[in-house]
Amino acid sequence: MSGPVGREQPFNVRIPNLSYWMENIPCQYACPVHTDARGYVRAIAAGDFESAYLIARGPNPLASVCGRICAAPCEMACRRGTIDTPIAIRALKRFVTSSYGAEATPPEALLHYLETKSAERLCEGRDELRNFLGQGGAPVTDSELPSVAIIGAGPAGLACAHDLALLGFRAVIYELEDRAAGMLYVGVPEYRLPRDLIRAEVASIEAMGVEIKCNTEVGRDVTLAALREQHAALVLAVGAKKSRALPVPGVEGPGVLSGIDFLRDVALGRSVTLGKKMVVIGGGSVSYDVARSAWRTAGPMEMEMVAPERTVAHMAYEDVTNVAARQTHGEVHLCCLESREQMLADPMDIREGEEEGIIRHNSVGPQEVLRDADGKVSGVRFAPVLSLFDAEGRFSPTFDMDNTHVVECDTVLVAIGQVCDLGFLSPESGVELDPRGYPTYDSDTLMTTAAGTFVAGDLQTGPRLVIDAIASGKKAARGVFTHLTGQAVTFEDTEAHFEIADYAREGGYETIRRAEIGTLDPGQRRDLKRVVEGRMEDSEACREGSRCLDCGVNTIFDGSKCILCGGCSEVCPELCLKLVSLSNLDMQNAELAEVLDRHHMADAADTGAAIIKDEARCIRCGLCAERCPVDAVTMERFSFQQRRTCHVE
Repeated sequence: MSGPVGREQPFNVRIPNLSYWMENIPCQYACPVHTDARGYVRAIAAGDFESAYLIARGPNPLASVCGRICAAPCEMACRRGTIDTPIAIRALKRFVTSSYGAEATPPEALLHYLETKSAERLCEGRDELRNFLGQGGAPVTDSELPSVAIIGAGPAGLACAHDLALLGFRAVIYELEDRAAGMLYVGVPEYRLPRDLIRAEVASIEAMGVEIKCNTEVGRDVTLAALREQHAALVLAVGAKKSRALPVPGVEGPGVLSGIDFLRDVALGRSVTLGKKMVVIGGGSVSYDVARSAWRTAGPMEMEMVAPERTVAHMAYEDVTNVAARQTHGEVHLCCLESREQMLADPMDIREGEEEGIIRHNSVGPQEVLRDADGKVSGVRFAPVLSLFDAEGRFSPTFDMDNTHVVECDTVLVAIGQVCDLGFLSPESGVELDPRGYPTYDSDTLMTTAAGTFVAGDLQTGPRLVIDAIASGKKAARGVFTHLTGQAVTFEDTEAHFEIADYAREGGYETIRRAEIGTLDPGQRRDLKRVVEGRMEDSEACREGSRCLDCGVNTIFDGSKCILCGGCSEVCPELCLKLVSLSNLDMQNAELAEVLDRHHMADAADTGAAIIKDEARCIRCGLCAERCPVDAVTMERFSFQQRRTCHVE
């Protein structure tokens, strides 16, 4: 149902079908690999931690990594967030992966463990591990099997190799850096993602027969043509490792650094020289990685928490942090075009950055990098942002040039976005590029205009989330499978609904507040290797899991039993049910018209009635079922499977 209860306009209703029920589990529906977050959260609530891990790992070969750094689109979609705050889904994933995942299981044993524990789950999406196990029919270590070259060992390349191995192909990854994992290693700071966890995750994929050749630059150490000769197919999974340039005067020269290059140098242990007062330009999570790493790299600091100084002139356009750190070393300012509400950075990054003394300036745009007589950086001139988008909604910032101000600094780090470096693609490669300079590809198979050459990750989606890269890599593996075997991959959907006898919820679940994840004291965060975020305790995880509304449970109404007493709507604490005349519904709705016609009610608009429900508000309390005097309302659990099938095209 759409629209508020009590409005005069007709209600636009939706008749439930398979798609409706699947979308009705918003966390799973929002996940690019369709992880049943509801499933593992509820398993944690029940104390079944191993089952929770198996559900979380099912579609995601990098579940342990995602438990640390995923931006969690599932949390953004979580229905609990419409009531108070979303379930801490990512933190709960970390809770179970730390006990059962790659960091806790020897690499050679992990796949066997997953195979032996493979079992049907309530809500299985198309990327589930069980959809791949046994499909290949041969061990991936067989040297006679077709091999696939993958350029890039980031999350997309690793996920693609993982699934190709399950499908019976030998995957060989060619990686530019001297270690695998791409931007996970050289772009994500160690205080967020421990290196031993990355190595464990990579090792578990290598144990499946995947070969990773590091220190190999395509175009220098090996040509694209040679890879095509040596392998049956090729997947381009290079990440966006190149910083976007900042087009303002004074940016060229010493003292201005690429944020991405800075993170790489820090990750690889290279010497980095920074000044005492730094400006980071950008407002995303990468910008915070740069700012917080710079804060750690700049040396010791004495911190005194004080209110930031704000002049009357600055009040109109500068939104600095509520507290700032007065520092003897390493003062870091983060300046971005977006307002606080528009920032793309994860709220956790912003909060922890504030704790560390990162001084935030919102709604300002850089106009010039200032330099002294010796050419050294002395500051950045900013102007207030008047608007970010034009009348057509296109990104086109405008500035108030009559009220510019200068943030003094001696180092500027630019982190305004990344692009992919495709210098290894020549016109002879046969890979056609779109106006953005990215490969064009078939949306179903991800194959480019060059037969047998596919794209994955940032090259397909543009710079996005880690989980998007994983989903893209898995999709590319399916495309390769179809290309090499001639078998198209399709999925058969099945659904079932089971009535829940004696349905009940945890006492007070609707009032439990979201768990606060423990973090390292700011005074102890100078070490780049000390992980900031803590792990939940067992009892804390169970309590947080109990907050889940369990959106796989639905209220089902039997119209043949209903006596139209309205008791269900009267007892509903969220006012999400309403008994209305059919005349109050949008009769132009084709789905509704079909149902009315099937039940011979097409002419009953003035006499018939319907119960409509606002799913966004339902908390699955079950009071409506308890209240119904004729058992016309039942609480039923929805289950579905998307099973992989293959057929020759």
